[in-house]
Amino acid sequence: MSDRVTYIPGVTTHTRRGAIKNAFRYSVDYVLLDPEAQLRTPTLFGRNRRALAAVHDRDHGGVIGQGQGAPWARQVLADHGLPADGITLRLLTQPRWLHYGFNPVSFWFAYRDADLVAVIAEVSTPFNDRHSYICHAEGFLPITRETKLNKAKQLHVSPFQEIAGGYDFRYDIREDQIAIQILHRNGEEGLMATLSGPCQPLTNTALIRASLRRPLGGLRTMALIHWQALVLKLKGARYRTRPTPPKQEVS
Repeated sequence: MSDRVTYIPGVTTHTRRGAIKNAFRYSVDYVLLDPEAQLRTPTLFGRNRRALAAVHDRDHGGVIGQGQGAPWARQVLADHGLPADGITLRLLTQPRWLHYGFNPVSFWFAYRDADLVAVIAEVSTPFNDRHSYICHAEGFLPITRETKLNKAKQLHVSPFQEIAGGYDFRYDIREDQIAIQILHRNGEEGLMATLSGPCQPLTNTALIRASLRRPLGGLRTMALIHWQALVLKLKGARYRTRPTPPKQEVS
C-alpha cells in the first residue's frame, strides 16, 4: 500500500577495479516510501519531524539541506520529457537516525502503472556536493533487470577516483526485494557498487533492532567512508583534491 513505509535491511558492496584493489561489504538500512502520500508510520519513524528515524523533504530534491522533495523530482522528469500524468513516485533512501543523516545515494523511482520507467539517482558526497543522474530507456520504455542505463560521470565522489568515464546503472526493483548495481567504468580503473535487500514492513521493532545493530546511522556511514579512505591511502592510492562541482543539478 502506498501509505505504508517499506523497510529494506540491505547490504552494500564496493569493489575497486584497477591497479589498487580494495573491496568492502557493509549492512545498511533503507526505507522505501511514497513521498506524496499521507503515510501511516510506526511511532518511532518521523516524516518531516524528529524521531528515532526520519525522512525529511529538505534532504532530497535539490541542494543539500534545501531540498524541495517530490515537486523537484516531478519537474526533473518533466524537463526530460516524462509528463506527470499517470506517474507515481517512490523514494528509496537511508533515513536520518537521531536527527543526523548522510546519504551517499538515494533513488527516486517513477512508475507508469506498474512499470518502472525512470530513476533519478541522487548522489551526495562528504564534501557537501550533490549531483543527480536521470536514468531511463529510450521512449521511457519499462526498466527491467536486464536494462543497462549509461551516464557520464559528472561529480567528484571519491578523492581516489577521477571525474572520467561513465556509470552503468541496473535496477531490479520488485515487491519483495531490491537489487541495484552501479558500475563505474574508466578504462582499467573504476569500481562496482551494489545495494540489495529484502522488502519488509517498517515496524517499531525493526527500527529498534536496526539502531542497536547499526547505531548512529549516518554517522556510522561517514565514519566508514573515512576508514576506507585511510585504507586506500595506505595502499598507495593517489589523493585528488576536490574540483569545482558541476553547475547543473541533473544530467
